Amino acid sequence: MQSFLKTGKLGSSSGAGPSGEKSSAKGQKRTNRPTPWVEKYRPKTVDDVVEQGDVVAVLRQCLSGADLPNLLLYGPPGTGKTSTILAAARQLFGDIYRDRILELNASDERGIQVIRDKVKSFAQLSASGVRPDGKPCPAFKIVILDEADSMTHAAQAALRRTMEKQTRTTRFCLVCNYVSRIIEPLTSRCTKFRFKPLGEAKVVERLQFISEEENVHIEKDALHSLIDAAGGDLRRAITCLQSCARLKGKDSSSPITGEDVVEVMGIVPNRWLDGLMSVCEEYDYFKLTKYVDEFIMEGYSAGQLLEQLHLKIVLSPTIGDKQKAIICEKLAVCSHRLQQGASEYLQMADLCCTIMLCLRQ
Repeated sequence: MQSFLKTGKLGSSSGAGPSGEKSSAKGQKRTNRPTPWVEKYRPKTVDDVVEQGDVVAVLRQCLSGADLPNLLLYGPPGTGKTSTILAAARQLFGDIYRDRILELNASDERGIQVIRDKVKSFAQLSASGVRPDGKPCPAFKIVILDEADSMTHAAQAALRRTMEKQTRTTRFCLVCNYVSRIIEPLTSRCTKFRFKPLGEAKVVERLQFISEEENVHIEKDALHSLIDAAGGDLRRAITCLQSCARLKGKDSSSPITGEDVVEVMGIVPNRWLDGLMSVCEEYDYFKLTKYVDEFIMEGYSAGQLLEQLHLKIVLSPTIGDKQKAIICEKLAVCSHRLQQGASEYLQMADLCCTIMLCLRQ
């Protein structure tokens, strides 16, 4: 009866075997569980970081014994800001790096109470200069505030005093996309590093390496289409590559094509852009509304269309500079309205009417 109450089965020995087998099977499933390629191929060391020479040079000096300053890493998304500081922390602290860093996403936890409770209490803890295995390590901790440009001004102001008082035991690393949203007292306390968009050659090299490791075949044109759509965002490119590989299937022998990339990334095909410009040149409002209806019914994003149309307008040799300025201003207005929740149909119709008038002049 006692064994039945504990295990829900009659007989302790008979219940132990299957449960042990189940637990081992669960362990095997956990080890074989697929992980996102972005996390799987995240840089493990500072030397693995691509095309960010200045910050890599500073972190190398810190790894060789120099002191680590407070850091402010800013730049476009997907350029390796968070990966860089995590790789440096892994090299600095070894196996105990999870105990020595406090990583907070300021988009979720951005209030002043978080700074007063979590950050301040973590910063006040002292750190030893020796690892459990006896090897030396820096006697400080690292607080990583990801997406710090989403923090409120009150929280940023509260962080100033903490950075000053705990400078002996804690280093702060602020990661953001827009440095202009960080208050000046914080930027003056940090060493700033700008992360630039990754070059095409480096992105090609990384994607080809991942393709070989994962046994994925991708056409050369599809690879360049993927890079152009990512716009220097390596994280987005890797995620799209994994999505295309899942679309094709693991055992598929056919390579990833440009059509697969367009389908996965939600890119508007060029034929829709060319068709939009040709309809505007005809100066027929009824044809225009019909074309917009067809575009909406296809399920493409109007925001994505505006983004691609902007580049097409700027590079067009047949449109004058004054017309380009008027159209681009209307593009900005329509994009802002879409972000505020306006109707895609109305904004596309408004934009196309402006293009028709400019082409008429």
